[in-house]
Amino acid sequence: MTALIEAERLTILRPGSTEPVLQDIHFRIDPQEIITVVGPNGSGKSSLVRALLGHMPLASGRIERRRDLRIGYVPQRVQIDTAIPMTVRRFLSLPRRVSDGLAAQALARTGVEGIEKRQLTQLSGGQFQRVLLARALLHDPNLLVLDEPTQGLDQPGIVAFYKLIEEVRRETGAAVLMVSHDLLVVMRASDRVICLNGHICCEGTPQHVSSAPEYRALFGRGSEGTLALYEHHHDHDHDDDCADGAHHHHDHGHHHTEKQRA
Repeated sequence: MTALIEAERLTILRPGSTEPVLQDIHFRIDPQEIITVVGPNGSGKSSLVRALLGHMPLASGRIERRRDLRIGYVPQRVQIDTAIPMTVRRFLSLPRRVSDGLAAQALARTGVEGIEKRQLTQLSGGQFQRVLLARALLHDPNLLVLDEPTQGLDQPGIVAFYKLIEEVRRETGAAVLMVSHDLLVVMRASDRVICLNGHICCEGTPQHVSSAPEYRALFGRGSEGTLALYEHHHDHDHDDDCADGAHHHHDHGHHHTEKQRA
């Protein structure tokens, strides 16, 4: 299979219930693609990620993963026990030990080189997110999965983190699947946006999704255009659809031009 992950007719039930949290989901992510999943609270964003990772049972449907798939995962929340001292270096060797050289290389790639001896509890929110990303990159993933990675960061921190993700994709060739709660700046590097609300209600380029009536119905009047804080210019075409969840195949030779909205 050419896709890294492909799901067909995926239905997931809420725990202990017969009510579906996600229904009839068709999904694929291709090599080097950046997909951002948005949706209101309770729309099934994290459930979709857990199912794709194999951590959640399916009520129906199937998920296929490419045989050589290596996933680097940045979870939504990491609980740190402040009573137990832990350095960045020690954290990078959990659960699998890595060499000092690999640890230093991963930290340098995410812009936090030289902090191996720092305690996790001494890190800022942005530094900690970069350490989590470094840990996810340690084993050369061809898919990075990030579940709301910028929660708690301020606007400059969010912009800086997404620029970093874009650089990582360019340098490593890894695809990126990102769940986002932030509708303003997440879109800059996305090849495709999927809007969830129990099902895929809208899908396409950032510009297409931001102007779709399904998106505006979910996020309220005045939301049109909020996804386009950063314009994304392609030198290839998208076959967009915002009703039936069609999937797109990309030639990934593209560039980005940043444009701040007034």
